[in-house]
Amino acid sequence: MDRHVTLFHSPRTRSTGALVLLEELGADYELHVLNMSVGEQRQSDYLAVNPMGKVPAILHGGALVTEQVAVYLYLGDLYQDAKLAPALDDPLRGPYLRWIAFYGSCFEPAIVDLAMKRAPAQTAMCPYGDYDTMLQTVSTQLAQGPYLLGDTFSAADVLWGTALRWVTAFELVPKTPVIMDYMERVGSRPAAQRAAAKDAELLAQQTPPH
Repeated sequence: MDRHVTLFHSPRTRSTGALVLLEELGADYELHVLNMSVGEQRQSDYLAVNPMGKVPAILHGGALVTEQVAVYLYLGDLYQDAKLAPALDDPLRGPYLRWIAFYGSCFEPAIVDLAMKRAPAQTAMCPYGDYDTMLQTVSTQLAQGPYLLGDTFSAADVLWGTALRWVTAFELVPKTPVIMDYMERVGSRPAAQRAAAKDAELLAQQTPPH
């Protein structure tokens, strides 16, 4: 099966994590780079890919996948031999799905509410309940480390490690020792370093000289 993937990417956005994941997987991929500073993600060509105007998105053969957590799940399973996605009969498959889903359904909504300085919905209607419980749930899992699935590094760690780097930088999540140590473990991996170098090069290409 042809596993060549196109990643619709913009440097220093949510798609950076998908770039890290492709590097971790040793994937056969190419980048379709968007310059968000000039609004390329809102032009008709890209809106035909994702009407929401968001990255990441991936194209694999005839399969177009949008939404960050779906991209991670798809890529992890496509490159199953890289062993970053537990197989269906692996006892870790359930926890793996849990933490990837928790990111999209609980963590991001909580972070957005906090960043926008708006009160969460009533508990019964709020997808994450409350911020403190959400964060404690994640922190408790990370404390059992070294990774979300214990000793097993997975695509879920790429998602969380990349995201935590951003939200701690913007002081939306406290820089606790547990969180910072986890970020360092994930961010110091060679794949993360290669992706960071690519992003820096792309960003330099998109930044006009002064």
